[in-house]
Amino acid sequence: MLLLVVLLFMECALLTVATIYLVIELLTATADSLASAVALTVLTAIAAVWLGFIAVNVLRGRAWTRGAAIVWQVLQGAVAIGCFQGIFAQPTVGWLLLVPALVVLVLLFTPPVVAATSTRDA
Repeated sequence: MLLLVVLLFMECALLTVATIYLVIELLTATADSLASAVALTVLTAIAAVWLGFIAVNVLRGRAWTRGAAIVWQVLQGAVAIGCFQGIFAQPTVGWLLLVPALVVLVLLFTPPVVAATSTRDA
């Protein structure tokens, strides 16, 4: 359970760093498409907040967090797979995204985590 929470908070922290980086780039560099740059920044910020919300509620033992965490890990895995292919492939980034996603997915289905996160809201 502790490893799951640590990994989720680490993912949240990295998304927060990515959001800060995108804000700095938005303010200092000229974007090819300002609308796309703003949209990407906003979506990254929303994802960081949502992942933080999931991690906090995993600590509280909420059952809905398992489904939310699975969705995030599948999305992260899809981005990781995209990093392995194409002209601008970055396999190192792909592995850095894929390994934690797979570890979190496995942890979400272990009996101790399922037992700890089975509290239902009234």
